[in-house]
Amino acid sequence: MTGVTGSVEMARALIPAHPDYTLVNRYGGVSLIPASERGHVAYVREVLTNPGIHIDVDHVNRLGWTALLEAVILGDGGRDHQQIVALLLDAGADPGLADGKGVTALQHAERNGYTALARLLSARG
Repeated sequence: MTGVTGSVEMARALIPAHPDYTLVNRYGGVSLIPASERGHVAYVREVLTNPGIHIDVDHVNRLGWTALLEAVILGDGGRDHQQIVALLLDAGADPGLADGKGVTALQHAERNGYTALARLLSARG
């Protein structure tokens, strides 16, 4: 739920209860995936950098997509998604992981005309 809403406050409030960051939504994705897709920069930063939160940055959902792939495929290529892609890469996301059809985040960025994202992925991958 916190990934969908992007609520940093809720994520922080839940830490003392030791939430299970392996729980998945109806698409089989952890909270990082919808947050990345929806452009919730502050939430993505919190989840990736807070020492009380441990989440698999390369978790693959039922669609065959990681948070990195969703940020590129379903994002708009703008500033928020560029920041999210940079945060994911800084956290160790594998830019070489392809979707179920064998298409990487870089290839999706190029196909969608997201030049800035393509440069970022190319430089980091």
